[in-house]
Amino acid sequence: MKIRRILATAVVAAVTTPAVLLSVTPALADAKPAAQTQKKPSVAELEKAAEAAKKAYDDAVAAEGVAYAAVEEAVTDTTPLAVAHAAARKAADDADAAKTVADEAVTAAEAAVEALPETATEEERTAAATALAEAQAAAATAAEAKTTADAEAKAAKKALDDYRVAAFTELNAATEATKKALEDKTAADAALAKAKEEEEEAGGGEGDDTCVPEADLTTVVTGLPSKVVAGTTVDFKLRVTNGTTTTMDRVFPFVYVHATDKTGHKDIENLLRLQWSSGSSSQWNTVDNENYIRAISPLKAGAHADIKLRLSVDAAAPAGEGVTFVAGDYWNDNGACGGSPKLTGYEFEIAPAGSKPGKVDDAKPGTTKPNTSGLTAQSGTLATGSLAATGTDATSQLALASGAAVALGAGAMFVVRRRRTGADA
Repeated sequence: MKIRRILATAVVAAVTTPAVLLSVTPALADAKPAAQTQKKPSVAELEKAAEAAKKAYDDAVAAEGVAYAAVEEAVTDTTPLAVAHAAARKAADDADAAKTVADEAVTAAEAAVEALPETATEEERTAAATALAEAQAAAATAAEAKTTADAEAKAAKKALDDYRVAAFTELNAATEATKKALEDKTAADAALAKAKEEEEEAGGGEGDDTCVPEADLTTVVTGLPSKVVAGTTVDFKLRVTNGTTTTMDRVFPFVYVHATDKTGHKDIENLLRLQWSSGSSSQWNTVDNENYIRAISPLKAGAHADIKLRLSVDAAAPAGEGVTFVAGDYWNDNGACGGSPKLTGYEFEIAPAGSKPGKVDDAKPGTTKPNTSGLTAQSGTLATGSLAATGTDATSQLALASGAAVALGAGAMFVVRRRRTGADA
């Protein structure tokens, strides 16, 4: 019996939007399974779907790269339309200067006519009138040239603006296509992993009939800041509550923290360290590689247990975005098992080392906060066993990926996927 399957299914249900193979049914068994009304795809079919989804995602990433390069080229001063606009603008400025000179010549010629003395000869008057007429003609020509140059500069500016807007629009479309392709790939990978696990369990004769989703087993984080400065350590708390009417013999809290830089493309998980300690102990323990904390044994009906958590962010960590996921599984001595039907995510920002964020609010849960009012406190003990001691052999982990249109200033987008070790990796 593999209790981790509950958590893995919860990951898929909580954070993916299946866009392929929607006929795959959840791994969590109902108390009374509904009749099968649709043929489930085979592992081979799911492998083909996952392969196709990966290729589509790779193609989308490549297209996004091309679109980004086009934006970079479009915003330079050396792109042909930018060069044409600069030349047209210079021609307009030159035409404006020429018109100013021509207008000044007209003013001077008019002044010369006005200044002719009464004793001026007919020849002198004729020369002055001729000079004025020539100046006026030159001014009219200069004004027409300026109008033409201004129109050409305006048209060149519009062409350049349209070109740049089109480049950014293409990048935005490519970024959205990458996001959608990643969602499809995540869903396809999750469906394949679940089908392989079901196939493995069917071959091993192990069932999950008694493992059920338990919404009244809740996990709530408090005290985690919404902004953590690189190079610092923050303490917060995880409260695990048994809101059911029966005792849970062993409860396994699940905690996972992950982060990327601001672009969402660079994984910086190796720069984060998560530790835990029981409410009565001062000793800090690193969360194991399966992301489970030592079991609470037992957790009585209506009771809760508090676990201290400590998150350290290396000073070398760049500015980025992080998320802490929590959930809980239980295993009873009679073989009954289950767990939280959803993972709850608490997002936080990573500020560069030396930042002074001032007072910040606590990170908020990504799903509806459970109602734990009226529940009694219990000093639950942490058992020495882990899920491995129950005979399970699957490992559930979370990985976070994100994609963003950096040039457009789009926010980072978090996508969680299930990643298993061994043959299913």
